[in-house]
Amino acid sequence: MHVDTLSVRLLQAAANYSYGSSLGSIQPEDSVQVISHEAGVYLPSTQSIYAVSQTVAADKPINITVLDSSTYSLISSFAQPQLHMPNGATAYNDTHILFCVFGYTNAPSTLSLWNPSTNETSVLLSSYYGRRFTSINDVRVKRDDGTIWFTDDWYGHYEGFKSPPTMPAQVYRFDPVSGNVRAVADGFDQPNGLEFSPDYKILYIADSGYVHGPGDFNMTRPNGIYAFDVMENGGLSNRRLHAFGARPFVDGMHVDAQGNVWSTSGKGVTAWDESGVVLGEVRVDTDVNNFLFVPDGILLLAFSKLWHVKCGMRPREGENW
Repeated sequence: MHVDTLSVRLLQAAANYSYGSSLGSIQPEDSVQVISHEAGVYLPSTQSIYAVSQTVAADKPINITVLDSSTYSLISSFAQPQLHMPNGATAYNDTHILFCVFGYTNAPSTLSLWNPSTNETSVLLSSYYGRRFTSINDVRVKRDDGTIWFTDDWYGHYEGFKSPPTMPAQVYRFDPVSGNVRAVADGFDQPNGLEFSPDYKILYIADSGYVHGPGDFNMTRPNGIYAFDVMENGGLSNRRLHAFGARPFVDGMHVDAQGNVWSTSGKGVTAWDESGVVLGEVRVDTDVNNFLFVPDGILLLAFSKLWHVKCGMRPREGENW
């Protein structure tokens, strides 16, 4: 294991937000395949962290990477053949991982449960009343009522392994008890990461329309985080722009215990307060697509690297640590 320690440079904007103290690059010396690209989930039942490798091609499966939660060292990396191109994920009932599965042209995009202890999988949702999703990207569980909220974008098609979309890129709410699924927000270019405020009264949704696939970048397309009020009937209201990403592009998101919104932003992550003011950012030398909060800071998932950012940020209640 080769570890480099560097200093973290924080952008001090409207507040003196000295979260960072040190930064470490963690990468197994024998690593050949890209090990960390999306997901980033800690599971209490196994005391491990789970990530997935990068999408390369439909005939090259994405690996699930398992890390030790105390040392962040690599335990294993393997393909799960029942999960056809997994992407975003979240913990489910503290014993399972709920994966967003992109699928292939002949394999539908699904919300699928995986039990790491048994390696068993099951599909929770595979269509919107018979109409196929394009590429379900990211997911969160609203812990106060158990409903599942997720984004469906067109990146599977843009990257060449899914058929042209047959539905808009939008956001859904699924009730696993009743089986009801409803579209709750549209009008996005490419809805991507999403996260609730600590009290579950606000839902933040990233629109990463800036990028439409390899080589297709346009600075005039969306690269922002939108906030919605969550209504008692399960709908969303009062859409507003919470933050615009100065650095492309917004993707994975989390909210800390103070209600600050964190998102990936190209080669690093950026933090905004509840009003959308930039608090700080961490910059590294590799692109970061997702990250997760850990007890002593943040782990950045950066393809063939893990960046460990030690800082005083506290994960929100319910992050399982």
